[in-house]
Amino acid sequence: MMINTDNDVLAASFDLVARQDAAEEKITGLRSDVDEVKSRLARVSRAAGRPALGTCTAPEVKGFVDHYLRQGRETELKSITGVVPSDGGYAVPREIDALIAREIKEISPIRQLAQVVSVGSGGYRKLIATGGTMSGWVGEVGLRPETDTPDFAEIAPPTGELFANPAASQSMLDDAAFDLEGWLASEIAMEFARAEGSAFIKGTGTNQPLGFLSSPVSLAGDAVRPFGTLQYIGSGDAAGFDTHPDSRLIDLVHTMKAGHRQGAAWVMNSTTLAEVRKLKTPEGAFLWQPGLFDGQPDRLLGYPVVEAEDMPEIGPATFPIAFGNFKAGYLIAERSATTILRDPYTNKPFVHFYATKRVGGQVLDSAAIKLLRIEA
Repeated sequence: MMINTDNDVLAASFDLVARQDAAEEKITGLRSDVDEVKSRLARVSRAAGRPALGTCTAPEVKGFVDHYLRQGRETELKSITGVVPSDGGYAVPREIDALIAREIKEISPIRQLAQVVSVGSGGYRKLIATGGTMSGWVGEVGLRPETDTPDFAEIAPPTGELFANPAASQSMLDDAAFDLEGWLASEIAMEFARAEGSAFIKGTGTNQPLGFLSSPVSLAGDAVRPFGTLQYIGSGDAAGFDTHPDSRLIDLVHTMKAGHRQGAAWVMNSTTLAEVRKLKTPEGAFLWQPGLFDGQPDRLLGYPVVEAEDMPEIGPATFPIAFGNFKAGYLIAERSATTILRDPYTNKPFVHFYATKRVGGQVLDSAAIKLLRIEA
């Protein structure tokens, strides 16, 4: 009997190809499953890395929550950092203070961008060199020439007492399952973030931070503008943007020195952002670019956009858009300790928790923040 060798080889080849295709499909499926598992594990890991608000088990936290916050027993406050009678309250344990600080940073847009320093009761002062040369080059054994006399400006951020006054019913406090420390940290952080978000942008500097929009402004460039004065450019139209908004925004970006542009961001409210998202180049391309990956910020001309609802709306003589390196341009100085006074009398049957914290702020480097003004 004769065997058709060619047919057998051909059939074997088809079978081998089919097996390879099936194997590749299985491998692709397995890779997809592995990627999905990795993604889930990464999310779980990130979640595990964030301390839960209600899991503070340190003795000083438990004593503070169970004895003072729930029952008002001041005699049991031996393990906290200290009593601050002049502020009318008790310094909270560091763990709860850290929870409040993390929550504030997540929801306060300018705090996410600015430079934040912790200070003592004496406040914060810093000298900034505004002119003169304090350095140079010489040979190893050469004479050291006298440098120019530098000019300095003092930075002393205006400070005020930030307060929040959340309330809970006594029945809530009596419920052992109620996550009091988590609820309190979240409520205080929300109120603090709302108040400071407005102050860092348009605060008057009287018993509160001096907002960057409350600083002096000028059309002059960095070389001739007085220290502490922010530069702005006009939008080209008294009611909004002119026919070439891309050139105005590009000009705004390049009024800033290249060193400050590294790490810069746009700041505007959501209404302004809605208008900016509609802007196009003369070729018809949108200026606004959505984030390519989950968690990546949207971009305008290559720089991230941060929404701050306290920025003004588009209107005549307003400053609805800021572009800046706020880490270099704006300073927030705060006393880290938050104090709480328990008040069960003012609004019975509710118990109020009057929380206070001293916070200050002002422009640090006026060359690092630029503004767009709506004008012709």
